[in-house]
Amino acid sequence: MKNKLILAFSLLCSISMFSQENSQSFTLQEAIDYALEHNRTSKNAGRDIEAAKKQKWETIATGLPQIDGSIDYKNSIKQQVQVIPASAFGGPADEVNAVEFGLDQSVNASATLSQLIFDGSYLVGLQSAKVFLEISKNAKTKTDLEVRKAVINAYGNVLLAEESVNVLEKNKATLQKNLDETTKIYENGLEEEESVEQLQITLSGIASSLSKTIRLKKLAYQMLNMNLGLDINNNTFLKDNLETLTAKNIDLSLVSQPFEIDNTIDYLIAENDKTSKELLVKLEQSRALPTINTFLTGGYASFSNDFDFLKSDQKYYGFGIFGASIKVPIFSSGLKSARTQRAKIDLEKSKDDLTETEQRLKLQIASAKSDYQFAIEDYNNKKENLNLAERIEKKNQTKFFEGITSSFELRQAQIQLYSAQQEFLQSMLDVINNKAALETISNSINY
Repeated sequence: MKNKLILAFSLLCSISMFSQENSQSFTLQEAIDYALEHNRTSKNAGRDIEAAKKQKWETIATGLPQIDGSIDYKNSIKQQVQVIPASAFGGPADEVNAVEFGLDQSVNASATLSQLIFDGSYLVGLQSAKVFLEISKNAKTKTDLEVRKAVINAYGNVLLAEESVNVLEKNKATLQKNLDETTKIYENGLEEEESVEQLQITLSGIASSLSKTIRLKKLAYQMLNMNLGLDINNNTFLKDNLETLTAKNIDLSLVSQPFEIDNTIDYLIAENDKTSKELLVKLEQSRALPTINTFLTGGYASFSNDFDFLKSDQKYYGFGIFGASIKVPIFSSGLKSARTQRAKIDLEKSKDDLTETEQRLKLQIASAKSDYQFAIEDYNNKKENLNLAERIEKKNQTKFFEGITSSFELRQAQIQLYSAQQEFLQSMLDVINNKAALETISNSINY
């Protein structure tokens, strides 16, 4: 019996430790920092930067010295013959002799050093590799901004769900108490049955909303876990609350703050695209330039009728070759010209795209500022409305139990209160999300 108790206690301790290891708690900023390190999309964007660095080196390496080695072994199962006039060996003039030249087997070992001297496309390639690395870095920044916004939205949705559940549970408890009291009054003949039914309808609606919100809360946690890079069923806890977080995110100075369009990530990405199109024009133009390469080859060759190449007395004959090649494009039937013109057309398109991006960003930032300012104003308005709705509902509840007002009027006041509660909670989330949207589009993080 003692051993069983020890085993049971050990299992409970193990389960508790396992539960703690799989539980994590975050403030909003801690959640953002964690996601930027562990979010799968963000990690892949970081890997793209590393891949771009390797690609840059690949481009550089093509213009550096290259050394290749080779070993060739040949065994002529049947030697090819050469036919020469018999008169060369003192024979009749009208006859020929079939002669075999060379031995049956041979080995040739060589190494070749090659070096690119000049290639216009290589020079453009070096510039392109640098631009590609910048594109990858800007893509990572764009990804991180979107991940940050997604985490803020998901974090806020969880807080909204938590607050909604708490409010609905309090409303349900209050309604249940009112229903119990009204039922007793009705049973004593001092209240109409309709009053009980009105409260039952309201209570049923609140219970249904509570059940739905509890399910949505689970989904909200799963969405947050996915954005954090955790298993969706991870046991996650939030340290911030919705009202405190809203207060931290109210900053009207953002509305009046001027933003530099050319510092936004979308503008930088569009500028990268224009630069890459300029390099494509240079690439097509460089195809008209000559290409110069040099090489140096050295090695040894050996010949034998038998496979004697591994013997110490086998003779090997050294050889060496130095060479250079110049390739000059002369005529391509207009191919290079067409390619160049097409690249120039794409460049003009990218210039217009950059201008379009600049104008679109100005509009988006102005719109985001407006939305953020409205969210703050709406939050203050909804806060006042909630206070009014609470007072109205309290007065109607007092009047109802004093027999001054009807159950229908009480229900209308309750419905108005519940609507004001949800609108106030949503207004807090709107402040947080609209601030995140403004910071994302303007690339101005104030956390």
